[in-house]
Amino acid sequence: MRVKRGQAAHKRHKKFLKMAKGFVGARSVLYETARENVERAMAYSYRDRKVKKREFRKLWIMRINAAAREHGLNYGQFIRGLSLAGVELNRKVLADMAVREKAGFAKLAEMAKAKVNA
Repeated sequence: MRVKRGQAAHKRHKKFLKMAKGFVGARSVLYETARENVERAMAYSYRDRKVKKREFRKLWIMRINAAAREHGLNYGQFIRGLSLAGVELNRKVLADMAVREKAGFAKLAEMAKAKVNA
């Protein structure tokens, strides 16, 4: 008895076409084009989940550096001073403080400055 494979192929095609929903033109209608574009999109999304983390860390560092410079320190001195003072706040929290809680950040900067200059 011969094996008929149409059902499996149809299911596989529908899976990719469903993932290509929202793509424009042939990318969402033709199986082969849709598959190529979905695979590329998935590769980009995997890569960019890693890049997103890098980009946010860069943004936080820029914000901390700008705020630290307003208090007479550069980024490296500020982070070094905080570690010597035993302050264990991550860069995300520090960047948020630099933007939203300037008074609290100023206190941290004074602590860091005291430890660096000591």
